[in-house]
Amino acid sequence: MTQVIDDARARRTVFILVLAQALIGAQMPMVFTIGGLAGQSLASNACFATLPITMIVLASMFSATPMAAIMQKYGRRVGFMLGAACGALGGIVGAYALMQSSFAMFLGASFLTGIYMSAHGFYRFAAADSASDEFRPKAISYVMAGGLAAAIIGPQLVKVTSDMMVVPFLGTYLAIVVINLIGATLFLFLKPSIQRDSTDAPSAGRSRWELLRTPRIAVAIICGTVSYALMNLTMTSTPLAVVGCGFTEGNAADVVTGHVLAMFAPSFFTGHLIARFGVEKIIATGLIILAAAGGVAMQGVELGNFYVALILLGLGWNFGFIGATTMLAGSHETHERGRVQGMNDLIVFGGVTLASLSSGGLMNCSGGTPQAGWAAVNLAMAPFLMLAGAALIWLMFRPKDQVI
Repeated sequence: MTQVIDDARARRTVFILVLAQALIGAQMPMVFTIGGLAGQSLASNACFATLPITMIVLASMFSATPMAAIMQKYGRRVGFMLGAACGALGGIVGAYALMQSSFAMFLGASFLTGIYMSAHGFYRFAAADSASDEFRPKAISYVMAGGLAAAIIGPQLVKVTSDMMVVPFLGTYLAIVVINLIGATLFLFLKPSIQRDSTDAPSAGRSRWELLRTPRIAVAIICGTVSYALMNLTMTSTPLAVVGCGFTEGNAADVVTGHVLAMFAPSFFTGHLIARFGVEKIIATGLIILAAAGGVAMQGVELGNFYVALILLGLGWNFGFIGATTMLAGSHETHERGRVQGMNDLIVFGGVTLASLSSGGLMNCSGGTPQAGWAAVNLAMAPFLMLAGAALIWLMFRPKDQVI
């Protein structure tokens, strides 16, 4: 009976989070499509073009632990509404920065957007909070699938709003304000978290070091970090590469649309694949697909190459990141939730920050041409994929009683 009640509650939570993912989540493809282009127009040095994207993920990294603590103490609803508020404020400051042609202020707006991104990242964990072991991978997968709508809404909003005002991209940032204000109302229907007892105290459970030494948790964090960081490394430079190779901003938006669709469309069945084949095999498949994305990108800079490479990149991220999230969610106790999730996202977004910062330097300051820069970005994926693959193989060959 308890299992049925838990899954009924989980399904209600999933439904709300899918809607939030679709609406508020549209901000992510929007800022990743125009962030580098806007930064390029404002920065005095082209090497800093992707610094606004870096600032977003840097803020996400710093916000992960306090955001997890806020949600652990006050509930998911408070944390998600705080994130939406920061998303709206980031849109307001970003719009004003564009009007004033202030790169420094634009970076401040990106930092606020990063706090939104941190809260947004916890949607996947909220879906698993009250789910049974059987429903957990499906719950995470369904919430991620809400990004499919965001993948359509976001880039299309960019195409409609980027040139609707005299100042380029001003309309896009105003649209970001609107979707956050509307989307925040969804969280009013989110029920408070069940876990509200004394075991939530910070002293309960294993220390962070003990958690990191747990093989299954460690490998989940490594694979999640590599999957997300490499996706960000390549996607951040994609609009710059597409435009730099002679195509239009509209082409760049369409490529990003294809990429984000590939990120989230598989989520309708990723959870089922994990339940059937095991999480390790799905993560391994994701890493292989990410490697294939880099290989296709290295073959040329025709528009078709961009589409295929970015679609593979999205699919690889989906398998790798959802798989890693599922592995992590099943590797700790309920009272360790806040500590594990905050630590995970701190490390994940730390890796994403480094990837984003490196992306602009590799793209704009390697070889002197967009083609050479794009090749450098994709070549940089190789050592990290080997690291994640080695960690996963190590875990799979350990005795079952030594992985948790």
